[in-house]
Amino acid sequence: MVDLSVGTPVDPVPEAVGEALRAAWDSPGYPQTWGTPALRQAAVDALARRHGAGRGAGEGLDPDAVLPTIGSKELVAWLPTLLGLGPGDVVAFPDLAYPTYEVGAQLAGARPARVRDDEPLPAGTRLLWLNSPSNPTGRVLDAAALTDRVAEARATGAVVAADECYLALPGPGVLTTSVLDPGVHGGDVTGLLAVHSLSKTSNLAGYRAGLVLGDPVLVGGLLQVRKHAGMIVPRPVQEAMTAALRDDVHVADTRARYDARRTVLRPALEAAGLRVEHSEAGLYLWATADEPCRATVDRLAARGILVAPGEFYGPAGGAHVRVALTASDERIAAAAQRLAG
Repeated sequence: MVDLSVGTPVDPVPEAVGEALRAAWDSPGYPQTWGTPALRQAAVDALARRHGAGRGAGEGLDPDAVLPTIGSKELVAWLPTLLGLGPGDVVAFPDLAYPTYEVGAQLAGARPARVRDDEPLPAGTRLLWLNSPSNPTGRVLDAAALTDRVAEARATGAVVAADECYLALPGPGVLTTSVLDPGVHGGDVTGLLAVHSLSKTSNLAGYRAGLVLGDPVLVGGLLQVRKHAGMIVPRPVQEAMTAALRDDVHVADTRARYDARRTVLRPALEAAGLRVEHSEAGLYLWATADEPCRATVDRLAARGILVAPGEFYGPAGGAHVRVALTASDERIAAAAQRLAG
């Protein structure tokens, strides 16, 4: 079976990152919940260098407003609770979305709300999740779309949390924009959080290495709660994250690797009768055969290819499947060959 259902990296951890982890193995004391100063500085430098976030906005992003997290999923699940949301509050997120946005709202006792890009935010929205590039669709929101959503959320007093885990993985010719880009927030990061993960760009899913940064007041509040909740990234992982954030070469290599796999798999899916929509960035192809998604899953499984049913990401995905590019070159080539059979 060629398993293209789960987006877990299969490629090696960059050597310099592994060396940083090994060098910090003797770390008997409690690590800093806040993260080391070197890690926090590396994070803001990487966002400015790779994505232009912070440039032109006063003195740039504040390293003190950076917080390492135990992977990004942990933060997504617990952010509504950490922000003090509860009954009567609404957590809004895209109509096709990573399931943990909804789970996080439920954990806090808040009301989850799926919202299309062209829909206004529901009354009572206290937290708005943005996700660009999108999981599962690979759709990218441009700076104008991000700016409009940020303005709308601010007008209602909602916090904006942008899940930017795939920001560094655009397809060829595609531009991705961070919510912390000055062109989006106008030089004011109040009410904004950006969530980043090293799982995809640096193949560190097994390290549980994530970050949240943005509004110093919001990040400071999260830090105070997380200290007492024991949500602490181990020191060796913090050192590995610092090394990964300082190096752009492996990120470019990762992007090229996924671009090559997309080039092999997308035309094979299309030749097999599926229509691929969006999918211009990230690690997935969002495809439909204009039939119930479970029927497509079954037909592909009969060819030895496992994909994820689109309904897993919301009712709007009922006729789609998500096909992951996170398989070895050999497995991607095998899938393309089976699709042609």
